[in-house]
Amino acid sequence: MRPTTGWLAASVAAAGAALAAPALAQSHFPDSIYRSGFEALAAAPLDDADAVRFLTQATFGATDADIAHLRLVGYQGWLNEQFTAPASHQTPYLDWVHAIVCPPSDEYCNVVDEWGHARLESWAINALGTPDPSRGGAMPTDQLRQRVAFALSEIFVVANTNGTLAGQPWALTSYYDMLADDAFGNYRDLLEDVTKHPAMGVFLTHIQNQKADDSANIHPDENYAREINQLFSIGLVQLNLDGTPKLAGGQPIPNYDQATIRGFAAVFTGWNFNGAGCSLQYQDGVPLCCDNPDNHDQYFYCGPSESYDPQWRLPMQPVEYWHDNTSTKQLLVYPGVALPNGVLQPASAQAELSQTLDNIFHHPNVGPFIGKQLIQRLVTSNPSPAYVQRVAQAFNDDGSAAHVRGNLRAVLRAILLDPEARLGHWQRYASYGKLREPLLKLTQMWRALHARTPTGDPIWSGRVGNLGTWPPLADQIGQAPLYAPTVFNFFKPDFAPSGEMRDAQLVGPEFQILTDTTSTALANKLFWEVFCMYVGSTDCWGADQSAMLLLDETSDAALAASDPGALIDRYNGLLMAGQMSPFMRNVLVTRLNQMQAAQYNHLGRARLQEALYLILTSPEYSIQK
Repeated sequence: MRPTTGWLAASVAAAGAALAAPALAQSHFPDSIYRSGFEALAAAPLDDADAVRFLTQATFGATDADIAHLRLVGYQGWLNEQFTAPASHQTPYLDWVHAIVCPPSDEYCNVVDEWGHARLESWAINALGTPDPSRGGAMPTDQLRQRVAFALSEIFVVANTNGTLAGQPWALTSYYDMLADDAFGNYRDLLEDVTKHPAMGVFLTHIQNQKADDSANIHPDENYAREINQLFSIGLVQLNLDGTPKLAGGQPIPNYDQATIRGFAAVFTGWNFNGAGCSLQYQDGVPLCCDNPDNHDQYFYCGPSESYDPQWRLPMQPVEYWHDNTSTKQLLVYPGVALPNGVLQPASAQAELSQTLDNIFHHPNVGPFIGKQLIQRLVTSNPSPAYVQRVAQAFNDDGSAAHVRGNLRAVLRAILLDPEARLGHWQRYASYGKLREPLLKLTQMWRALHARTPTGDPIWSGRVGNLGTWPPLADQIGQAPLYAPTVFNFFKPDFAPSGEMRDAQLVGPEFQILTDTTSTALANKLFWEVFCMYVGSTDCWGADQSAMLLLDETSDAALAASDPGALIDRYNGLLMAGQMSPFMRNVLVTRLNQMQAAQYNHLGRARLQEALYLILTSPEYSIQK
């Protein structure tokens, strides 16, 4: 994952004469040497660069204040603060917007549109930590929780690309809030909450799943039965504790077969929208809708009629009439499995669900399978087997007197404080790190330059004001929260781009959405953001545009005007954790020095914008180490 000369030259082509022969002769790689201190590795950052690396992994981007605070309290102190910080939710923001926009007399009024602007606004407020107008301007402080929730949303995928969920922002915000609430809890609870959330029920079609009836040609839906195993828990093949596949005769060993999938599908029958206090009624043994029990045509739906109805926010409830409570079900078989031969005996819908999720939870694959994916989302695409094993051990036993399994706090500590997380960029430089996700490039830029708007209303697509209509964020950069095209996320954890990486047996998940289209679109998006094109001027943060999320480009403008080298050093530290090569630094400083006051209305701001754009679009920055 090492940047090459050709990539770098392409990314800074705008620098023109800066690509002179003397610059090309310099090293493209950091010239720092391995450093060590007397403190324990997991105690505290040794310098600002170490703090930025940690915050890049654990938050949506470092700020000056975050760096100073982390160095003051240390890693453990910071984690303890984050574990106790109150969770910031998105659903109350939608309620607030709806109450403002829709008068009580208008039963058809809704803030919903096909792009879900209000939902993205609420996500941005929590991810960036900007003032939340729905809470009196309070600023979210739970950066780690929000970052982990985003990582979980790329594992336990639901998305508005589903035709039903596209018009149900309350379902999606409620789902994301659930991920945030469970981010520091137990994986077993998370698995049940995901299973019973109506957004997941709709997305993977196990809501209103009915028991088999050959006479009516009804067969239980197998969609969720497959994905809860393949994607959300254990994967397709048996794993060693270090995440490597177990082999028999040189071949991986499958975790389950079709009979097991049919067993799980039968378990996931009999679940429907929550009646929110309504007693489900029956006629001739058939469940009828709570709100209209005389309408036989509606009995298959029995769900909320509006996107903001509480049923979208409440766990699904069992409908025993639809549940298969007469047949045995084949579940997972593994050493130490609690169910004899993995066979589940008939019971109520909730009882069977509980035993089935326990059957998954105690499978030995869960720790390495989930642990490795969280490492990939936060730290590096290719963790060593030893790193995966240490994280899996923390999943299996949190180290407390109670020896709790599935404690996600213990898992996150193990991931973020592991020697490979803190020093891997020195130990395994050529294979360490990950391609920055497009959305995370934006959030790091916004947080580093203190992006704000007076209304607290970060508009990404021109919903408010006379800014015109812009494409949705996912179309602009290939990614947005809960916008994945399929249940397999924007990219698969085992995706390996062709060429050197695949030849070296390395994976690069995020490269799956690095296409000609998205790379150009992201560069264009960054151009509009950095050069303040949305406001029609170069005033940026000082512009009179209350509906825009604007960068503070004033604070560093004086530095850019007087000392371009110092500006580059500042952004090298804040955005790249001090990992900029001497070659890249020389290219950038040379380019900025070529920019003279006679050419620009505001030299400092112009230099700052040029430097920021070239850094954010460079290959060196694009690889998070």
